[in-house]
Amino acid sequence: MLRVDHHRFRSALAEIEASIDAAWNTFCAGSGVTPGTPEAQELAQIVLQDTSEFDWRVVDGALKQLTCTECGNGLGAGPLGCAACDLANGFRFAAQETDRPDAQSRNEHALRVSSAVARTRHRYTPQARTGYELALPCLLAGRMPTTPQAQRAKDRINQLSDDELDRLIDPRPLYGDV
Repeated sequence: MLRVDHHRFRSALAEIEASIDAAWNTFCAGSGVTPGTPEAQELAQIVLQDTSEFDWRVVDGALKQLTCTECGNGLGAGPLGCAACDLANGFRFAAQETDRPDAQSRNEHALRVSSAVARTRHRYTPQARTGYELALPCLLAGRMPTTPQAQRAKDRINQLSDDELDRLIDPRPLYGDV
């Protein structure tokens, strides 16, 4: 079984998508805009003019509202080398991160990066996908690997073939108990 087909990964990804959608819908409601309308697309374009003013989930929600004029994919989710998507994907990382009260410090940053990788996995190497995707459920639960755990995991990941990486489902062989 591939990791992307495993319920652990699919559930984590669905939870992230739901949190992004909820943040976007709340932002739209606070702005007096109905989600899914042309006004919401205009609002998304305004958000992307200065992503540092907004929470990362709102920025990711804004990206989901727009289509790339160069490649036709969701903005920021197109293939590597699509200049507009590369730029939009970079803007995502300028957004604000507010640590959740029930999570370790800096967990929100790790969660944002892991979710970006998991949601646009074709933009990242098999090694990056593996590390971030395996950590995603733990990050959602408010936990995160220590620096030594992450370094050990990276060393182990770099020793595996792409096929072995895609079939890696359980994070414990890499991270231990997180």
